[in-house]
Amino acid sequence: MSRIIYSWLLFPLILGLVLAGCGESALSSDSGSSGGGKVVRIGYQKGSSSLLVLKSQGTLEKDLKQLGYTLQWTEFQAGPPLLEALGAGSIDFGTTGAPPPIFAQAAGADLVYVAATKPSPKTQAILVPKTSDIKSVADLKGKKVAVQKGSSAHALLVQALEKAGLKYSDIQPVYLAPSDAKAAFEGGSVDAWSIWDPYYAMEVAETGARVIADGESAGLANRSFYLASRKFATEHKDAVDAILKALEGAEGWSEAHRDEVAKLVSSQTGVDEAVQREVEHRRVYGIIPVSDDIVREQQELADLFYSLGLIPKKINVRDAVLPEYQH
Repeated sequence: MSRIIYSWLLFPLILGLVLAGCGESALSSDSGSSGGGKVVRIGYQKGSSSLLVLKSQGTLEKDLKQLGYTLQWTEFQAGPPLLEALGAGSIDFGTTGAPPPIFAQAAGADLVYVAATKPSPKTQAILVPKTSDIKSVADLKGKKVAVQKGSSAHALLVQALEKAGLKYSDIQPVYLAPSDAKAAFEGGSVDAWSIWDPYYAMEVAETGARVIADGESAGLANRSFYLASRKFATEHKDAVDAILKALEGAEGWSEAHRDEVAKLVSSQTGVDEAVQREVEHRRVYGIIPVSDDIVREQQELADLFYSLGLIPKKINVRDAVLPEYQH
């Protein structure tokens, strides 16, 4: 647990590396237009289906061009490094699961929530190898579990352990990014892996890994959030509103065209199309305002992380919510 606190306390150094392009967390940067003027920089992940639909179709680029903006996309392995980049000012807008903004806010990042998604509890899971003797979460006592620190899968692990009657200290968390966790999992140096889609679906398809818990069985909502730097959200509300409008359209279209979404996303990420179809068919679509209930949900998660010593201080989630994006 001390490692995760230490990492977040050192995140200004990490931010500098992100800005310098020295880390592997920012996987790629693709400028939607080479024109000058105002630029909107969006961070996404392999699981950011709606943003990937917009990227593939070029819809958002056209909408923002009408407002005088050009568009730049950057891919990240996970939510925590994406928000490190947001805090550093190298991107303006992005999407992550519920825990990353909590960890970022606790580390002093000046971000704001601008929208939420409907919960998708089945899109993350705790996996064990096909031949493992581990049959349930209770069997994880004393075992090594790989997880991306501060990610949605971290919340799943915490919640699943609590529901099984285990303490977080009953396991040995091994904090690894997805690519490193995959190698550790398949190499046998960890006993289990808490991970989200599409990595979850990919691992099951490739190795026959077994699921011992998912968000539904753990009682975890597992919703995502769209976030922006406070400066960008307040000074470029027209751009934020255009992005959210485009995302609403993409979510509606995607719900009715799941197989087409899988094809589009696969072409952007390299994830096998059949695997991506599995992801899209268990995903719940819908973008919604950040309601009081959602703020309370986030606050409960933040308080849980603090009680476990996973974040260095208490936070007030509402401090990161602007009134114009709350209903």
